[in-house]
Amino acid sequence: MAIKITDTTLRDAHQSLMATRLRTADILPIAEELDRVGFFSLESWGGATFDACIRFLNEDPWERLRTFKAHISQTPLQMLLRGQNLVGYRHYADDVVEEFVRLAIKNGVGIFRIFDALNDIRNMITAIQAVKKDKAHVQGTICYTVSPVHTIESFVQMAIELEKVGCDSICVKDMAGLITPKAASNLIRALKKAVQLPLSLHSHCTSGVAPLSYEAAVQAGVDILDTAMGPFSGGTSQPPTESVVAALKGTEFDTGLDLELLAGISAHFTALREKYQGLLDPIAQRPDVNVFLHQIPGGMLSNLLSQLKEQNKVEKYSEVLKEIPRVRQDLGFPPLVTPTSQIVGTQAVLNVILGERYARVTKEVKEYCLGSYGRTPAPIDPQIRKKIIGREKPIEGRPADLIKPQLEDLKKEAQRMGILKKEEDLITYALYPNVAPKFLRGEVKEEALPAAEPVSTQAPKPISSEFQVDVDGELFNVRIYPVPGVPSIKESSTVPAEKTLPKDQKGAVLSPLQGMVLRLLVKPGDTVEKGKPIAVLEAMKMEMPVESPHAGEVQEIFVFESEMINAGDVLMVIR
Repeated sequence: MAIKITDTTLRDAHQSLMATRLRTADILPIAEELDRVGFFSLESWGGATFDACIRFLNEDPWERLRTFKAHISQTPLQMLLRGQNLVGYRHYADDVVEEFVRLAIKNGVGIFRIFDALNDIRNMITAIQAVKKDKAHVQGTICYTVSPVHTIESFVQMAIELEKVGCDSICVKDMAGLITPKAASNLIRALKKAVQLPLSLHSHCTSGVAPLSYEAAVQAGVDILDTAMGPFSGGTSQPPTESVVAALKGTEFDTGLDLELLAGISAHFTALREKYQGLLDPIAQRPDVNVFLHQIPGGMLSNLLSQLKEQNKVEKYSEVLKEIPRVRQDLGFPPLVTPTSQIVGTQAVLNVILGERYARVTKEVKEYCLGSYGRTPAPIDPQIRKKIIGREKPIEGRPADLIKPQLEDLKKEAQRMGILKKEEDLITYALYPNVAPKFLRGEVKEEALPAAEPVSTQAPKPISSEFQVDVDGELFNVRIYPVPGVPSIKESSTVPAEKTLPKDQKGAVLSPLQGMVLRLLVKPGDTVEKGKPIAVLEAMKMEMPVESPHAGEVQEIFVFESEMINAGDVLMVIR
């Protein structure tokens, strides 16, 4: 039986290795060659690509999809869809899910790999039905993980249910590279006995065992393997496409793919790897057996490093890796895949850098504990849940049943802002209401590619100070660097004294993290109670309320909404 290949270079590979920064313009020159190979599919959309396009690259993700489709006509384009979360980090109303699927198919998606972070099929059903309605391919997905409550029997039962609801194929999604050869063999054999659908295995090289597990899965009867072109493979990405094709050549499992054609494509991605070298983190590029302990998926590892760099806390990396399994156990052993990987990972970061477990929690962690993300694999630790949600009562049933239709109200909001130029813009706004308006107004600037750091024995360059400058209503990001021989800002006597505020001044409320001021909930003159939310920060893709440390009156506010701030910056004074 010939093994089919899904190549992930255009989505998961660069998401796993360099935080999803590959530009469309760099992909197009090789798109038609990729189409000629004969892959089962090209995973090229979904996941974090949507977010990264509008947040960092100043690219319209819908236009990226249409452009791919214009150059790739023979090979199905595949996307990763997070069930009721779509490509976001929370549940959306059913009408948003249905419209997103319709537009994705219209713009070129042929195969939808649909999963739920908690393996709760109730959170997948609306998306599955929407894809089936428009006669596209549904690949129902089982998130593979290891815990006391995740067994072969539980995975098989889920596969049977996915077959019953109309899936066309099934994927075992091993997002952290945890599946061993023995586990892969046992699981694939059990699934082949239980269901009649084609089986796909998706894994990462994070632990180093994925190529061996792929061989075991092939012998057990798997139909499709996920791989990435060599220059974007390995580490926290997938096994290399060329190597898998070569290994199976001449066997009964021969893929039939042309190694010479693959070699030419690989050369293009080798050049791209050099171009993006400054974004490739050494930790994400090498195998690490510690993944069997912390279970962080490939895409989350590179993002976790990025988050710690943002907070200037890279030295806490090993502590965070130890904290993540503890948080995961507290929260009922969720598989670590988006968005639960971000929920667990970000909470672990907060627990470590703030020095006290659950002293602060993100909005998403609280909603998770209230049941808004679905049924957890195991019960949440009751003491932790009580600390997080107090006396609030967790919801029961399918979470999306509690969400009213959203599109009409969102359309009115977007029309008032004047940001709708095409029907896809409404869904972009629905998914990312805090980020999309700026993008749709054309105010996002493409993030510059960082140069690769040369090896040097000299002291590192000073870290920049970053500011936003308002010039006639237009915001510009400005970085200020110290110049040798010139006094720094703190040393300069030209800075007016009234513009400085000691962080230990009585009543000063400091930002606990680096991030963006999403919302200010009070104004000068307001009286607040201790523990009352006074602002909301967006940090590490999560929302975190900032509560008043004491009762008092708001004297002065030193930040504005959408402002980027650093940990320790003074937000306001409450006396």
